[in-house]
Amino acid sequence: MQFLKMLFWCLLAFLAAAFTLGNWTTVPIRLVGGLVADVNLPLLLFLTFLLGLIPTLIWQHAARWRLRQRLSATERALAAATADTAPLSGTALTTTQPTV
Repeated sequence: MQFLKMLFWCLLAFLAAAFTLGNWTTVPIRLVGGLVADVNLPLLLFLTFLLGLIPTLIWQHAARWRLRQRLSATERALAAATADTAPLSGTALTTTQPTV
């Protein structure tokens, strides 16, 4: 399985390199004040990808943090509830039979 993972990542890196070499053109971007920035197309696509990825990662990180907080609060509540109902170690338990 590790070999297949490595093969996948190598194939993905090769495709990214081939795409970069095949599309190494500059794209003019008009800025404020009449300025023009010449940006390479692969860099522009990478920045656009990051512009969409970073907010998603932040949202996912916040959601996981909230779930961890809820889980730890629930575990603390469960531990407190079981500690309250646990019998003392020196007390003998007596069972009573229900009457019918």
